[in-house]
Amino acid sequence: MHEAHEASQAERQERDRRSREDRLSEDHSGPAGHSDHSGHAGHSGHSDHSDHSGRGGHGAGGHTDHSGGDHSGHAGHVARFRTLFWVMLVVAIPVVGFSPMFGMILGYEVPSAVAWVAPVLGTVMYVWGGQPFLSGSVAEIRSGKPGMMLLIGLAITVAFLASWGASLGILDHQLEFWWELALLVVIMLLGHWIEMRSLAQTTSALDSLAALLPDEAERVAGEETVKVAPADLRVGDVVVVRPGARVPADGTVAEGSASVDESMITGESRTVRRGEGDRVVAGTVATDSGLRIRVDAVGADTALAGIQRLVSEAQGSSSRAQRIADAAAGWLFWFALGSAALTALVWWLVGAPDEAVVRTITVLVIACPHALGLAIPLVVSIATERAARGGVLVKDRLSLESMRTVDAVLFDKTGTLTRGAPTVGAVEPAGDRSAEEVLGLAAAAEADSEHPLARAIRDEARNRDLPVPASEGFISSPAVGVRATVEGRIVQVGGPYLLEQEGARELPIAAEWRRQGATILHVLVDGRVVGALRLSDEIRPESYDAVRALHERGAQVVMITGDAEAVAQSVAAELAIDRVFAGVRPEDKASKVEELQREGRTVAMVGDGVNDAPALAQADVGIAIGAGTDVAIASAGVILASDDPRSVLSVIDLSKAAYRKMKQNLWWAAGYNLLSVPLAAGVLAPVGFVLPMSVGAVLMSLSTVVVALNAQLLRRLDLRPDPGV
Repeated sequence: MHEAHEASQAERQERDRRSREDRLSEDHSGPAGHSDHSGHAGHSGHSDHSDHSGRGGHGAGGHTDHSGGDHSGHAGHVARFRTLFWVMLVVAIPVVGFSPMFGMILGYEVPSAVAWVAPVLGTVMYVWGGQPFLSGSVAEIRSGKPGMMLLIGLAITVAFLASWGASLGILDHQLEFWWELALLVVIMLLGHWIEMRSLAQTTSALDSLAALLPDEAERVAGEETVKVAPADLRVGDVVVVRPGARVPADGTVAEGSASVDESMITGESRTVRRGEGDRVVAGTVATDSGLRIRVDAVGADTALAGIQRLVSEAQGSSSRAQRIADAAAGWLFWFALGSAALTALVWWLVGAPDEAVVRTITVLVIACPHALGLAIPLVVSIATERAARGGVLVKDRLSLESMRTVDAVLFDKTGTLTRGAPTVGAVEPAGDRSAEEVLGLAAAAEADSEHPLARAIRDEARNRDLPVPASEGFISSPAVGVRATVEGRIVQVGGPYLLEQEGARELPIAAEWRRQGATILHVLVDGRVVGALRLSDEIRPESYDAVRALHERGAQVVMITGDAEAVAQSVAAELAIDRVFAGVRPEDKASKVEELQREGRTVAMVGDGVNDAPALAQADVGIAIGAGTDVAIASAGVILASDDPRSVLSVIDLSKAAYRKMKQNLWWAAGYNLLSVPLAAGVLAPVGFVLPMSVGAVLMSLSTVVVALNAQLLRRLDLRPDPGV
């Protein structure tokens, strides 16, 4: 089936390209994990049994190409600032070298024959290299929110005008700042290039959502079916969904019955039986049997599109957060402007108008934020690189900064705290049978099945080194179980429907297992119950350490899942989790995050499925498990390359360390101005000291070096999960 599907997909490629614009996005996802599900319907035929093929299928089918996403603008900014930086760096060399003031500082004189070099090339740097900052300054003025761009624009404009005045002999020669202008433009371009490069490392979550739609839908037309694009379906159409295929649109089952894997939409780890009259949603998988579905919602009205809107809205709201550097630059702007105005007034009142001009311009130039421009981007760049080496990908610097204040960590259960796949937790023998014998018989009967529960049984038998006898005559019955002949005896494995069909009773232990939310399979030999198997989604060993360490750090640990209350409470009790949200659908996951936020908590959400995407985007910090789906990864600000939940602790450590460096750099960058601006203004002039412009310029450059070296200390941070945590 896979091969035929892939071949037809290749033949349809050109035709599909014309219809993609009408779909949710450009991606497709083929049928997932259906190699043997129809042959093992008994395990997925009732609500007690898990089927995770949809989760794995999406991962396998996610042949994405998101090159044309919403973030192409960031890529354009990266290229722009990168090109400008390198060009301006080359141009800056002769500007600095032929600047008379720079020559005076180093003790050489610029020949008059080349005196035009610094003014001409400096003008090029101001107009071309300074254009992003000048246009940004205009935007900040129009918005009424002066900040970094306006301060940079003001500094380079004052330096430009003063330098021309000095070069033309209109102003004192000490007001020639061509070399300062050149360095300022180059350093600011470097800082913004680093910043844009960090922002451009995102992908579009909205593009990834369409990977849940099938390539084609089979619409019923009379006695035949016609293959059409999902975008061409209309309300009232009847479509055929074959075993292992994805549902192309929201609708109601008109004919047939199948176990449907809804994990990618609802978060429910077990398949759900859907029959005539039941609702199904686009993107879910019919794991064992075919269905005919009457379409009642298409396009923007589908549940999948609703998730898309939730992600979009949450991402849009979180992107409006105020940046730390902008706030610092805003205060610095008013400080510099106020200081300059006060300087001019005082010197004018004391009867020194010429000195008033010199001191005022000196204040404005010294106040230009060399170090402030690198204080945040450089820390973020190094922290991001260091994090990547430790298996943590930081996509959003605001998420990184917020993680230090998180006091509630919200974990998705399936695939995050648990492995997302069933395992055998217990074997209960009946009569004179042993647990090993029961497990061996079950593994023999399951030998020819590829169902997740069958694999779990075989894996457990293999882990125990049990001899598994040969079997023959494998048969699977939908909603009942499997049957095979093992050493001349009929062995059956299945759930409640199998017991009902054979007129057998479940073992007493089953009631206790059911209260714990476990999946229960009984093993029958020649029609008699010989034992039962308890299967559940295995808790990751690392989860225990992660929850304990978060408690030690004062954080509340919350679990959210689409699973039933019994399943959720069982896992929560095992891990000592503080709070549980069970049976939660995707739209409610985002609202649960909001509920925690309304309580005054800073929330980090950790998940790996499409059903987690809105909550990941809504949370103060979204953390995606790297092994999860594309859309979950794209919706998060932080991605864990491994599936170790202890990595959340690494993110907290990184956040705190990076924030310390940011704060130290901001204090140094702003502190330099707080100290040097009054000196440049002449506050110590009554005692005979006025800060020379050349000394101020050197101190300004030195502050940039200090900021850069301080940021480098982040490389010492070890982010590898400690096995002893």
